[in-house]
Amino acid sequence: MSAFAVVGVFAAMAHYGALIALVEGFGWGAVPATLVGYVAGGIVSYLLNRRHTFDSDRPHEEAGWRFALVAGVGFGLTWVFMHILHDRIGLQYLLAQLVTTGIVLVWSFVANKLWTFSDRTS
Repeated sequence: MSAFAVVGVFAAMAHYGALIALVEGFGWGAVPATLVGYVAGGIVSYLLNRRHTFDSDRPHEEAGWRFALVAGVGFGLTWVFMHILHDRIGLQYLLAQLVTTGIVLVWSFVANKLWTFSDRTS
C-alpha cells in the first residue's frame, strides 16, 4: 500500500471519527460536522504526508501556506458537495461523505504533489 493511502486512512479516521461523533453524539448537522472533521483530517494529513508521502525538502514556512491553500479549496469543495448531496438531494450523510471524499482526494493529491510538496529545484 502506498504511503499516500496509509496517510489517507489515518486522515480519514480523524475526519470520519469527528463527523460521526458530532452527528450521532452531539446532534450536529452533517455539513458543519464534516467541516470540523475535514480540519481534523487535514492536520493529520499535513503532518504525515509532508514526511512520509512526498518526502518534501520544503520548509514548513513554504509548504505550510501552500498546503493550507490547497486544503482551503478542499474545504470549499467539501462544503459544496456535502451541501448538494446531503442537504439538497437527501443522500445519507456517510454516503454523501464517501462521494465527497473521492472528489476531494483527487484534488488534494494532485495539487499537493505538483505544487505544495514539489521539488524546490524544479
